[in-house]
Amino acid sequence: MISPVFIFDFDSTLVRIETLEALADLALKDAPDAAERKARIAALTDDAMNGRIGFGEALKQRLDLLALRREHVEALTDRILDEATVSIRRNVDFFQRNAERIYILSGGFREVIAPLAERLGLAADHVLANDLIYDDEGRVTGVDTANPLSRENGKPEVIRALNLEGPVVMVGDGWTDAEVKLNGAADRFYAFTEIVSRPKVVEAADAVAASLDEVLYAEGVAGRWSYPRNRIRMLLLENVHPAAVERLEEAGYTVETMKGALDEDDLIEAIKGVHVLGIRSKTNVSRRVLDAADRLMAVAAFCIGTNQVDLDAAADKGVAVFNAPYSNTRSVVELAIGMMIVLMRDVADKSREMHKGRWNKSATGSREVRGKTLGIVGYGAIGSQLSVLAENLGMRVLFYDLSERLALGNARRMRSLDALLAEADVVTMHVDGRKDNTAIIGADQFAKMKPGALFLNLSRGHVVDVDAMAAALKSGRLGGAAVDVFPEEPRTNADPFDSPLVGLDKTILTPHIGGSTEEAQEAIAEFAAERLLGYLNRGDTTFCVNLPNVQLAEVTRAHRLLHIHRNQPGVLAELNRALSDAGLNILGQHLKTDERTGYVITDVDRDYDREALTALKQLPGTIRFRRLH
Repeated sequence: MISPVFIFDFDSTLVRIETLEALADLALKDAPDAAERKARIAALTDDAMNGRIGFGEALKQRLDLLALRREHVEALTDRILDEATVSIRRNVDFFQRNAERIYILSGGFREVIAPLAERLGLAADHVLANDLIYDDEGRVTGVDTANPLSRENGKPEVIRALNLEGPVVMVGDGWTDAEVKLNGAADRFYAFTEIVSRPKVVEAADAVAASLDEVLYAEGVAGRWSYPRNRIRMLLLENVHPAAVERLEEAGYTVETMKGALDEDDLIEAIKGVHVLGIRSKTNVSRRVLDAADRLMAVAAFCIGTNQVDLDAAADKGVAVFNAPYSNTRSVVELAIGMMIVLMRDVADKSREMHKGRWNKSATGSREVRGKTLGIVGYGAIGSQLSVLAENLGMRVLFYDLSERLALGNARRMRSLDALLAEADVVTMHVDGRKDNTAIIGADQFAKMKPGALFLNLSRGHVVDVDAMAAALKSGRLGGAAVDVFPEEPRTNADPFDSPLVGLDKTILTPHIGGSTEEAQEAIAEFAAERLLGYLNRGDTTFCVNLPNVQLAEVTRAHRLLHIHRNQPGVLAELNRALSDAGLNILGQHLKTDERTGYVITDVDRDYDREALTALKQLPGTIRFRRLH
């Protein structure tokens, strides 16, 4: 089978601009009638691209309007690499590997196109374009009219003159590109719509391609059968930071966002056809939701915890779950420090009185944090960093954790929670959201604390009995409290909030904002988005919380086969037997397992029959199989 020859248009296909309109911005910068002339140039471009005016006539009229000089052309040439279309930049390797069977065909200008062609690895004689003519003073006087591309129906004529062997595939956005197929000079025409979609061109096309990935997928170039990225749908809930959206869209994926959380029934309806789900803390991804997800590959929790996701059910479905365990650590720690100081100085109540017109200047009950004992329950990323900052404030630090943790600075580990409670002037919670931590602080624990001690909960709402906390505050056993998390929280800002703690003196309530700083949310967005891209693009499961962790390099000159299976004997042997029967040459292989799941990554040569992979999907124990180019 002969590989296709690809012919690419330049403007609004390989680059996101129309060359003449970009040149107009440069040439007409100081012209008093610039706006009028630019509008006319844009209209002529649109007329030519939609077939309402002959290309040659449109080119002549636009050059007359431009008053173009050599320095204008050179200025655009200098920055043309920055204008490359997103999916083109993403697929430079395709051009470099297949350069001998790729041409650029454009009514634009050779000297503007040349730098990008060189970057893509194309030879100079594979750039078919117009040549500008200059006078002695560097003014553009026109184009070489002997070149067929300077006139109507020039593109089909140029292609025929090449005497190409094999099917010819034309990719472009304009009517002159459609004419190539209509005049019999190409076997297939793809209307390229990543930058602009023209109805008349789309109607004339064999297929519509929203990105280069679509073209390569349809043509099966060199075994390139990865699912086009723009067909992979991502649904991000709960107002995920725009940095994540930008990064994922830049990588070529289709992203939909929603501001609020969804309840189970609404999520079941919304998740149909979704490949990647992004959530924060208020959306619960239950087994029932996962059972309804027909295409889900991954869930990203744009927060620290993942207790809102049924991790076992996700693993059973081969759905990878990622979070951002460290990205908002500093923000939570700073809020805890601030809450301690505000409570120690009774700032909140004094501020409330000031707003009511009461001036109550007094040192009674107002204390420094220096010299006080801080008891940290949970000495993970947040607890340990809080330990360091608290010591820098002059505090004595105790901590309690079920896991063995390295004490930082002069912090001292306590062997029991009761021992910590008895000594601490301030107790702060930084445990995870596992069910075993439900109500670990209740009436008995508050009774064992020092009278007048302060209490902070910035971890999870269910780890504290709030009724018992309210009673301890009312009785004076607690000297004050700061709470950022609650057993039941509104799904959106429009929903009402209620708690036994509402209205109590010396009690600061905040709406789960521990990690809600601009810096933290951007860091979370970037971290979680990169983890998703690592998994989708190369199968990397680093920081995945429910599948075996495997760190992988990019796929280079190979195809990667990803096989998630139940951890049972014999799967790897059966997998390799199936690969051998299919005649696939293994270039590299990784296997990682946990108690319930196995993950095999196999890199193979690119040239093979895709039907040979059918057996891999049917191996006993298979949960999920996918391939990457």
